[in-house]
Amino acid sequence: MPMHDWTRVEAGIYHHFHLEWISRITAAVNSRLPPDYYALAEQFAAGFGPHVLTLRNDKPDEIITASAATTLERPKTKYFQETDSDFYLRKKNSTVIRHVCGDRVVAMIEIVSPGNKNSAHGLRSFLLKVRELLIQKIHLLIIDPFPISQRVPYGLHALVYEDFEDEPVRLTNDKPLSTIAYECDESLRAYLEPFAVGDSLMDMPVFLYPGMYIEVPLEETYMSAWKAVPRRWQEVISPAEQY
Repeated sequence: MPMHDWTRVEAGIYHHFHLEWISRITAAVNSRLPPDYYALAEQFAAGFGPHVLTLRNDKPDEIITASAATTLERPKTKYFQETDSDFYLRKKNSTVIRHVCGDRVVAMIEIVSPGNKNSAHGLRSFLLKVRELLIQKIHLLIIDPFPISQRVPYGLHALVYEDFEDEPVRLTNDKPLSTIAYECDESLRAYLEPFAVGDSLMDMPVFLYPGMYIEVPLEETYMSAWKAVPRRWQEVISPAEQY
């Protein structure tokens, strides 16, 4: 099913769909994770959430091994960027973020909401939290179904990456939506796939460890969540679609 135009409805209608999609992504991720990992849908501070947390037991001597569901090949997104290797050395004084139960957060999946981009405060809070998480080597997958705008003229990745690189990849008007996976190692690697309303969603990686990730079935989970949107609002969001 192609991506719909979520600018047609108010934030409350999108929020209903957002919760459904997060729930389905969480279930799909849990079915693909190695046995020592698990995912939860949780609220997070500073402009994030609800989102998916990928967690594992905090065992310093644990050896991470690949499973049938994990992938070691480089993701095949349209764009790839990497920072200098001294990025984390420059940023080493930040605070470590841990989950309240004592299990270490290794990755997050965030679906962008209108509030993350509609105001200067919301955007600032979102970008600050993204940068803090990347500095702490928390791998991220960001799904942004809202188009570029005057406040975000080249996409969220361009704003996130401009602190680290002089020439980040910029979105264009023909593909104004995006999914971005960040892999945190001694350098920061970004895998960006632009898309537009009407496009199908590409499965994207969420990294568990540098060089190791699982693929998140975005199209499959999106289709499932769309079925939970009331018919009245499906017709507003996509009036030409046949049901």
